[in-house]
Amino acid sequence: MQNPVSITGISSISPLGISSKEIWKLYKESSHCITFEDMAGNLAPIARLDVASRAAIEILRKENSSYASLDDSVLFALFASRNAIKEAGWKDDANFGVNVGSSRGATGLFEKYHEEFLRSNQSSTLSSPTTTLGNISSWIVQDLGATGPDISHSITCSTALHSILNGIAWLQSGLSDKFLVGGSEAPLTPFTIAQMKALKIYAAADTVAYPCQAMNWDKSRNSMFLGEGAGIACLEKGRTKNAQALITGIGYATETLTHNISISTDADCFQKSMKMALGNTDVKEVDAIVLHAPGTVKGDQAEFNAIKQVFGKHIPAMTTNKWKIGHTFGASGILSLELAMLMMKHQEFIPVPFVKNIAIPKKLNKIIVNAVGFGGNAVSILVELPS
Repeated sequence: MQNPVSITGISSISPLGISSKEIWKLYKESSHCITFEDMAGNLAPIARLDVASRAAIEILRKENSSYASLDDSVLFALFASRNAIKEAGWKDDANFGVNVGSSRGATGLFEKYHEEFLRSNQSSTLSSPTTTLGNISSWIVQDLGATGPDISHSITCSTALHSILNGIAWLQSGLSDKFLVGGSEAPLTPFTIAQMKALKIYAAADTVAYPCQAMNWDKSRNSMFLGEGAGIACLEKGRTKNAQALITGIGYATETLTHNISISTDADCFQKSMKMALGNTDVKEVDAIVLHAPGTVKGDQAEFNAIKQVFGKHIPAMTTNKWKIGHTFGASGILSLELAMLMMKHQEFIPVPFVKNIAIPKKLNKIIVNAVGFGGNAVSILVELPS
């Protein structure tokens, strides 16, 4: 990177809640946010928004007649965006760009409208505009009155971290001084879960204490499950006085596929992205890594193998939040970044409760956040505390 980029605000809505205070409190607890629900006749573990968060979204939906027709993925992003710019102090400044993406987009609405079409051979008037990929960023721009660039994209599960890459590129090009970035996902539909089950990666609906065994290197079956939510961050050029964290390294890579969802045994993409993010930073200086670790046998192990290749004998403390809130697809990277920032703020490492022999770091000044998705698109972000 040419120069550090400041994160001056970050906000999310997820099964953990909506305020950083309650989110941190729940991260410190060893319980998960999983419920088991009937999805098309089959019980499945999922992680929904908590009651208070869902109520806040319903209030937002009724706030504007146009919002009533929007998908949850859009409303989640609107809600988190409002809170993020308030935290960053941007409420009176509309001169910022927006790049918020999603892996699946308006999943719920798309399935609803498609079912309607199969039933009647007709479609509702708003079926197209409310299910387009650009729907999320466009509505954020409308809601906040932003005057900068409006960008949407989908790069599967690394979508949110790719939005950070895009925002940084705009900032360092000199074309913008501020960028709102993130991801949003509302994938808890029967069809989406059926798709994951068809890939044989979804967690079983059994009574184990932790259905998602992310970072359990000895697991013998896949244990990913889905969650919903959104995360938004405010990026500003250079080191600002109100920076909560600095992005000092970015990395990205795409590896050759042998299958639509494949990743190499040693995750070549992650090796390249982490090395790029590190730059000239000594591996000994990295205090922790927030892994992508979705809970699949091959995915988790490949990422761990990549970390061993990059860090050798100096492997940092490792953690993930997938065991607790599920895999939120395109929003997962920004929620992992939020966890990293909370750990640095409170100088407390949040371990995975069923992972043993974790060396708890004495300090948390530099953390790497990883994300990768279908297509082998890996992103690594190096964040650190402002000096």
